[in-house]
Amino acid sequence: MTAVNVTNITVLNNPSSFLSPLQFEITYECVDPLKEDLEWQLIYVGSAEDESYDQLLENVFVGPINVGNYRFVLKADPPDPARLRAEEIIGVTVLLLTCSYLGQEFVRIGYYVNNDYNDEKLKDEPPQTVLIDRIQRNIRADKPRITKFPINFHPENSETGEQTPPPPDNTAEADGNEERPPSPKNGSDEGGA
Repeated sequence: MTAVNVTNITVLNNPSSFLSPLQFEITYECVDPLKEDLEWQLIYVGSAEDESYDQLLENVFVGPINVGNYRFVLKADPPDPARLRAEEIIGVTVLLLTCSYLGQEFVRIGYYVNNDYNDEKLKDEPPQTVLIDRIQRNIRADKPRITKFPINFHPENSETGEQTPPPPDNTAEADGNEERPPSPKNGSDEGGA
């Protein structure tokens, strides 16, 4: 059983200008007290072919966490267009929201993002130079891809010889028609939030 369950995520200010800050209202429950902080990260995937274009937009620590329900708004600056390949700014990419405990990622939530011009004429006849201030960002908040990873939330129990709880039963749920954001091996994918 996991000690932390993400119960809801609301993408705020969506759709919005590419240059607008990103905001996610995150609600989660803790079913077992945690001595250390949770680490939340928001990553913009700048290129499907080259990880060097990925940008860490925000990294926050929350904790220690007692048993209960929690909610906070994660705010992040938009990706830096100067660090993106111009030919990949327009189109579909991915935002990854991850949470880790003691350096172990236990949940990854991927959102498809469509970046396109906010004017039909620019969509039909794109300029040679990207007009970043005319791009609208639309996060597909209705179809996140959730991947859970079993971790040991209480490694101190392992050191004393106590048994750790078994990992959760993570069953894949997908309609099979959608591509999924990249995820590490040994995780399970679920559709929905």
